[in-house]
Amino acid sequence: MGLTVYLDTCIVIYIVEENSKFLPLIEQISRSTQDLSFTVSPLTELECMVMPLRTNNRDLLDKFGLWFENTPQLTLNRQVFLEASKLRADLQSLKTPDAIHLAAAQYYGVDEFWTNDDRLKSVTGTPVVRNIARPDA
Repeated sequence: MGLTVYLDTCIVIYIVEENSKFLPLIEQISRSTQDLSFTVSPLTELECMVMPLRTNNRDLLDKFGLWFENTPQLTLNRQVFLEASKLRADLQSLKTPDAIHLAAAQYYGVDEFWTNDDRLKSVTGTPVVRNIARPDA
């Protein structure tokens, strides 16, 4: 069985918008891993859609829509929110959306959580957090 990776919102944005700085790093890490699958949650989709909706960018809305139609999403159930509450209680600086993302990844047993936010590495009891900007850190 391969590696399942939960993608933080910033990573999805880099992929869909084809970010010239970060997309090559994501592609490099992806190529070096056998049998890799990505997953997200409805929260990821919500966060990604805000700016294109705000700016009425139909092309970008369509790109995100297509990407999310083809990417598995984890269900955010009551247990995920309870776990997110525990994570926030343990680390006051952890923002609610980040706690929900990490709790979903933890609850569903994903192998890694890819982000560009070093602060999330300090959260204990969650999957391996990999900063794609510094994969060796």
